[in-house]
Amino acid sequence: MPAESYLSRGVSPTKDDVKSAIIGQTKGIFPGAFCKILPDPLGDPEYCVAMHADGAGTKSAVAYLGYKENANPSYFRGIAQDSLVMNLDDLICIGAVDNFLVSNTIGRNAHRIDQAVLKNVIDGYQEFIDSMKPYGITITMSGGETADVGDLVATIIVDSTVFVRFHRKKVIDCDRIQPGDVIVGLASFGQASYERSVNSGIGSNGLTAARHLLLAHDYATKYPETYSPTIEMSKVYCGRYQFNDHLPGSSQTVGEALLAPTRTYLPVIKKVLETLADKIHGMIHCTGGGQVKCKSFGKGLHYIKDRLFPTPPIFAAIKAQGEIKPFEMYQIFNMGHRLEVYCDRETASQIIAIAEKYQVEAKVVGQVEPNEDPRENKVTVRHEGEEYSY
Repeated sequence: MPAESYLSRGVSPTKDDVKSAIIGQTKGIFPGAFCKILPDPLGDPEYCVAMHADGAGTKSAVAYLGYKENANPSYFRGIAQDSLVMNLDDLICIGAVDNFLVSNTIGRNAHRIDQAVLKNVIDGYQEFIDSMKPYGITITMSGGETADVGDLVATIIVDSTVFVRFHRKKVIDCDRIQPGDVIVGLASFGQASYERSVNSGIGSNGLTAARHLLLAHDYATKYPETYSPTIEMSKVYCGRYQFNDHLPGSSQTVGEALLAPTRTYLPVIKKVLETLADKIHGMIHCTGGGQVKCKSFGKGLHYIKDRLFPTPPIFAAIKAQGEIKPFEMYQIFNMGHRLEVYCDRETASQIIAIAEKYQVEAKVVGQVEPNEDPRENKVTVRHEGEEYSY
């Protein structure tokens, strides 16, 4: 079932049309893996490669709004991290945790995006890369492209492409997920030891819905360049908050919560894989599709999530607006954890202990059972007195 609130703003949460368009494409040498994996271009049969492209999405529109409201281009620093992490944390799901090559692509409207903004984006890339070095993670910028495409882009788009080569024996293939596995969720909120500030948990998914549902309608008049003219006006900035208002239940403002840089789990998972790689049956990055993302992986599985984290304030505020049905919230947002690790219970305890050393809360959020229809997967979410099936 589609998330109608999201679709009304020109975004597909499940991307069924995209999946249909690529149905004829090969799935690589590990068809069940979270990312497409290809043979080593150097011809070494013991190695493989993956190349991944993603970006900060419409989160850059929130940064632009904050920049205009507060005359502060530093809001764009976190956008670079968003662009990188949306790639890197997909790649960690296949077991790649080091030696990444990055190319970035910035598309801007030069009438609105000046040198100060560009510098903050570029500095943001390097700042994040430097922050990973103490954890033995090497990320190398190989260059990029800044294109002035004002006819296509109203403000700015910040995208990245990441390449990695690694040993085939280190590949994690979601086809190994099986009944009896537990699901370890790694929290998207709080403050990890490698983060500079509190994280709301929003990541870089669902920002089109989040900003329009939380921010007040006067922004529609002030910044028409931040939304598509194809969206019905009643759907544009229809919330109750100003950018600098306090977010209920949080120490952050609404703007700070919306712009919290997407948390990476690289330091945690690198440490996990050093000792537990052979115990991991699969990892899933809960991005597009939210808590229903896992439905696309494995065969004949029933994913039951009945011990989720309490709903973080950013998602509670979105839900409180009343437009998005509770059923759809779990299709759009991560709702409190953005990475899932599938393993046995003993291994789960060890993963949780490792995550805690990095001040990342982790816990068993559910389990995997056989699905009654072995040809299909199913997801059941039981949370805060509600139950939904997908």
